[in-house]
Amino acid sequence: MADSLLHNKHLLWRAGFGTGINQISNLKNKSIKMLADDLFQEESFTEINYHTSDTFIQEDMMNNKTPAEKRKEMQQIIRLQNNELNLNFLDKMINSKEQMKEKMSFFWHGHFASRINNSKFNKQLLNTIRKNALGNFKDLLFEVSQSPAMLNFLNNQQNKKGHPNENFAREVMELFTMGRGNYTEKDIREGARAFTGWGYDKEGNFKERKNLHDEGTKTFLGKTGNFTGTDILNIILEQKATAKFITTKIYKFFVNENVDSHIVDQLSNNFYNSGYNIKKLMTEIFSSSWFYAQKNIGNRIKSPIELMAGIMRMLPMNIQNPENLIVYQKLLGQMLLYPPNVAGWPNGRSWIDSSTLMLRLQIPQIWSGLRPLEYSPRQDDDIDMGMKSRETALNKSFKNPNITIDWNRLEKVFANKNCEDYLIQNTKTLDMDSVKNFSDKSIKMNIINLMSTPEYQLC
Repeated sequence: MADSLLHNKHLLWRAGFGTGINQISNLKNKSIKMLADDLFQEESFTEINYHTSDTFIQEDMMNNKTPAEKRKEMQQIIRLQNNELNLNFLDKMINSKEQMKEKMSFFWHGHFASRINNSKFNKQLLNTIRKNALGNFKDLLFEVSQSPAMLNFLNNQQNKKGHPNENFAREVMELFTMGRGNYTEKDIREGARAFTGWGYDKEGNFKERKNLHDEGTKTFLGKTGNFTGTDILNIILEQKATAKFITTKIYKFFVNENVDSHIVDQLSNNFYNSGYNIKKLMTEIFSSSWFYAQKNIGNRIKSPIELMAGIMRMLPMNIQNPENLIVYQKLLGQMLLYPPNVAGWPNGRSWIDSSTLMLRLQIPQIWSGLRPLEYSPRQDDDIDMGMKSRETALNKSFKNPNITIDWNRLEKVFANKNCEDYLIQNTKTLDMDSVKNFSDKSIKMNIINLMSTPEYQLC
């Protein structure tokens, strides 16, 4: 296989969600530069929304005095809105031409992890991330830090003068900016004092509540002053450790979990000197020759969302019950809007255990209607966002998204082509004899069987 095709597939998986069916015909002929330009294109920004109901459920509408029936109705609206946000985000990953922006949004969605029920706040944070995904990290950090979703999730609404809550300050430093080892416990305490009063009103607008702010002198990362939350974030951004921490995490996600410290140092310095220009950093990564080195190709285990989005980009589908795709996210261990904790989703081998691997290998057959889904959420699972009722979650019809695939179109697209050249990142380890033994010579069975191989789990 020509290097250009190998490199193009690599770029499409790392800077997006894999090769789309529309890209196959001229993929061999595109230069990396042309393909990167396609991936990085940005159109006018459109928000991800929900249409279930525009009802905004305020927190004080859901207190203990609310009648049980009314509370149940409100919870149902919130669940439907969150489900819609989830599916609309997944749809963007599959169908948007702005592949790099949505891939970067997916990365930041795991980096700035928040898990709350409030659908309006979830929508606001998701669109804040998407709007700034390829922009400036400073803008992104400030907007996320002042979002009601994050202030709620990390308890800063309760952070008041005289009774500082350290949770928000700690996570901002440990997980969002500098990483452990670059600050002290005293910095956390002083930072928490500076963030006192940061909160939001009932409508979800950011508010600096002056009467709750500690106006005393603070010493933070070696500087002393009457600092506010804004001062703290600016001081954090002055630290080269912040650029290094973010660049390292981006390198691990987009390039290789084994970090090349020399390359990361160079990228990190450039990122810092650019004033935290995210697009510039990603352009440098994807246009560097080392990115296309053999050791960086086909070495990442696809996350469940990447796996699902990749299959759906390749197979033209009509999905009658898209809400059931959330069941698959849950079963595979990665549900959009619902990270396990503030550290976000783990990566790599953590995606694979005995049950998830079997399901991952079977999804192409299940979605093609060749086998039933035999998995169900574990009984002790906290199946949130529309799947609290086990009867609903385990109902056979509920689990079937009712997918119809246009195999005729695939037959035409792959006529006179080797399917494996377009579906598998590293074909060297692939046993094509075994794949063909299970196929009936048709392109349909060839594709399903290739997507059911361990090699397809890698990108």
